[in-house]
Amino acid sequence: MTKHERVYAAVDGNPVDRPPVALWRHFPQEDQRAETLAQAHAAFYKTFDWDFLKITPASAFYGDDWGLRSTYRPNREGVRHYTERPVKKETDWPKLKRLDVTTGAHGRELKAIRALRKALPDAIILASIFSPLSIARALAGETALLRYLRDSVDETHEGLDIITEATGMFAAECVATGADGLFLATQCASTGYMTIEEYEEFGRPYDLRVLEAGRKAEIVMLHIHGERIMFEQLMDYPVQIVNWHDRRTPPTLKEAREQFSGTIAGGVDSMDTIGKATPEQVTTEVKDAIAQVGGKRLVVAAGCVIPIDAPEENVRAVRQAVEG
Repeated sequence: MTKHERVYAAVDGNPVDRPPVALWRHFPQEDQRAETLAQAHAAFYKTFDWDFLKITPASAFYGDDWGLRSTYRPNREGVRHYTERPVKKETDWPKLKRLDVTTGAHGRELKAIRALRKALPDAIILASIFSPLSIARALAGETALLRYLRDSVDETHEGLDIITEATGMFAAECVATGADGLFLATQCASTGYMTIEEYEEFGRPYDLRVLEAGRKAEIVMLHIHGERIMFEQLMDYPVQIVNWHDRRTPPTLKEAREQFSGTIAGGVDSMDTIGKATPEQVTTEVKDAIAQVGGKRLVVAAGCVIPIDAPEENVRAVRQAVEG
């Protein structure tokens, strides 16, 4: 099968010659310029022969245009460290500016998509977007966001409305620019962080608005980040694929098959297995993932970004293990 045939067959629940596979990672030395970000992703895609390309921009890009400031301090995940947050009091939420997402940091990411579409005309490309509540958490801080949504409800909703408007426009622009699909990451749908009721009010409605804005995407993958995730509560989202840290938090792939009728993506631990284990251990996890669901409606992937220092032989082992 071609990569297109394989991925879309897996999404549609049709037979595949093997499960599609892809990993993704940050490129902290290249992600501040569209050209270098595109080049790094294209090289990663070609080197390991992935079935699709999930773009992983700088971890703080979505807040740059609102005044979120960050710097890079070397770390295994390749994420940036926040140095200045624009929301310092509840009255800052309504003051967030309405963005033109074709300019600034968002425009930079669109430029990278265009470059990747030109460099990889036949690749299935997924653009990364983040849930409005996740963006709000970055703009205010983890602890501060909870205080605002509990004590300053109206102002927080105003801020989320502004963030959602921009994120929805960005999602639509990603598809119009050349992305085949979207990768929507939520970092707050965890009972270790907030209650289900709070996510129902401050997360779900804004997520759904973004998904509606990006409805022209052919494929949408939902990434539920963290542990103690609200998996069951998000299973009615209009997405084709769900990805989470299945080796670190419930449900397992097998358990998820009973809760979600679409395609699941996962099976390999990103940090401990790909980052530290042996190629043989990597292969064992991939084989186990395939066995859990009989290889059906499965994308072999990690639970999140892989370490930037992951041994190349482990990354290659993921790709080779799906061959049988």
